[in-house]
Amino acid sequence: MTNRPAPQSDQSARRNRIVGLVCFGLFVSMIGAAYAAVPLYQLFCQVTGYGGTTQRAEAGSDVIIDREITVRLDGNVNPGLHWTFKPEIKTVKLKMGETAQMIYLATNDADHRTIGTSVFNVTPNEAGSYFNKIQCFCFTEQALEAGETAEMPVVFFVDPEMAKDPNLTHVKEITLSYTFYPVEEPVKPVAARTQNGPVAEDRL
Repeated sequence: MTNRPAPQSDQSARRNRIVGLVCFGLFVSMIGAAYAAVPLYQLFCQVTGYGGTTQRAEAGSDVIIDREITVRLDGNVNPGLHWTFKPEIKTVKLKMGETAQMIYLATNDADHRTIGTSVFNVTPNEAGSYFNKIQCFCFTEQALEAGETAEMPVVFFVDPEMAKDPNLTHVKEITLSYTFYPVEEPVKPVAARTQNGPVAEDRL
């Protein structure tokens, strides 16, 4: 008895199922890879300045030149976090290499304690590798009680080497932008919910 080829409709259905399973597998893999890649992407951006990510410095610049640059400060909040977040002063003009300290103000507008964390970037993107932050509140969880306002300082300078970059000779202004996102507060163990010692277990 010879095997007859499967009808064309059955073959098409089988191919569609295989394609669907492959696409679903790729989708799940991409989501997992995206979450796993966040710390590596953050490190990559901090080292290279890719995407307008700034640099980190332990101290200010030893060289200050006459070329001035205006730094514009921008503050944003994800809709899921009920905060008001803005810079105390929106712009500052300084010489390249000069250290500046600016203050952001964050207020929790919710009726309960909330936690936020911020990400940042610099525009134009090419200026990120010359923008050095000495002190910053980014990537750090910030907890605010209901109605509480906190000052969040950022200390930075623009590397004078930027003046030698022929691709940035036209740049007169840099924007430093922060965006706060909500962080889900971890659930405390039952034993940690009182200052007087462990609480009794709930009884039915």
